[in-house]
Formats: sequence, C-alpha cells, structure tokens
Amino acid sequence: MWAYLWRRRFHRASAVSFFDPGTAAGIMPLKTSEAEVMAKKYWLMKSEPGEFSIDDLKSAPNGTEHWDGVRNYQARNFLRDEMKKGDAVLFYHSGKDPSVVGTAKVASEGYPDDTAQDPQSDHYDPKSSEENPRWYMVDVKLEKKFPRQVPLAELRKTPGLEEMLLLKKGVRLSIQPVTKEQFDIVVSLGRKHPGGGEPRPYPRDGEGFVGAGLMPACRKIPKKNRSI
Repeated sequence: MWAYLWRRRFHRASAVSFFDPGTAAGIMPLKTSEAEVMAKKYWLMKSEPGEFSIDDLKSAPNGTEHWDGVRNYQARNFLRDEMKKGDAVLFYHSGKDPSVVGTAKVASEGYPDDTAQDPQSDHYDPKSSEENPRWYMVDVKLEKKFPRQVPLAELRKTPGLEEMLLLKKGVRLSIQPVTKEQFDIVVSLGRKHPGGGEPRPYPRDGEGFVGAGLMPACRKIPKKNRSI
C-alpha cells in the first residue's frame, strides 16, 4: 500500500515536471499584468511643431489627441498592427530644430484614419473608404514634457544610442520602434536641468513637468503633417 502511494506521488511530480517545468522548478507563472508589462513596446513619433507640437497635445482635452495623417505603409503597419494601448512614446519635433521634447503613451488600438476619406483634408486619399480603409491612426496621451529639449545632435553623441533607428542614414519614418534601453537613455537626457547638472526626479503620473490636472484650453484643430 505505501509503495503504491509513493508511486502515485512520484508519477504526479513527474507529470508536473514534464508539462509545467516552471512550476516544477518553483517558478510561479507570470500574472497577466506582469506579462502585459513585459510585452510593452516603445516608439518614437515625429511631428512638425508648426503643425502639431507637444504643446498642442498638452492643450487637447485630457491631453489626448488622435495621431492622423500618416501616409507611409510601413508606419501605417505599426499603427494598425503593432502599437497597443499603454505603449510608451518619445515625442519628437522634426523640422528646423529636431529634438525629443517629451513622452506620451498610446491611448488606443489602431483604427481607420477618417481624414483619408475627407475631400477637404490635406491627407485625403480617394482610394481609401469606410469599407476598405487604407490608413490608420491611434490616440496618444501626453505624459511629460521635458524641462529641456534633447536635440538630434546630442542623441548622435550619446553612448548607447548608436543603433537607434532615428540615427541611421536613410531612415525617415515618422513612427519608429525604439528599445526600452534607448527610451530610458533619452528620458534621462530630457530630465537634466536646462543648465546642466543631475537629472530631475521623474514624477509620477499627474505630477509632471507640465503640471497636474490639465484643464482643456480652447482647442485648436491642428493641421497635422506626418506624411512620411
């Protein structure tokens, strides 16, 4: 009888080890929230400040605006297929003074860009329709505006950013993936005092450099130009 019970215990342990090696080794499965954190992606999103700046995003209701006007297929694929709610974003001002100016987060899954179906829009595409949308967008919510801009020239000289797509020749996409390490380095640069010195402590949500409890301003409807 004892031998029988011992054999049953042995077979049970063997079954756990075979089917669930993590549990057998004493490693608990990740909770869903932890798995979601590990799956979080990081992006750099470009916008001409004269068309739509980080201050325009700050002035939008709840600091949230849709990111429309993307007319490049690879960037469209990022919006449609890969960007998920909660992903982190480096907000990049392109143009005459290119620099990273703050952080945001993706506030929605990708959905059809209705400016492509508006004949009055600069981004109108007659080949796009409600039944067969060609272009997509996501909503983006402001997190923090940096106390200082991080210019492109500084990014080029910063160790750890050598493989950043933004710094590669010929890469002009308005939406680019970045690694967590690259994201953290850029955020650290943005937190530095404008006059130099140690980085400022990065605040919790709602206590940002741009202030908490933002009230919607008179909203201007931005004419975004992110055609690349």
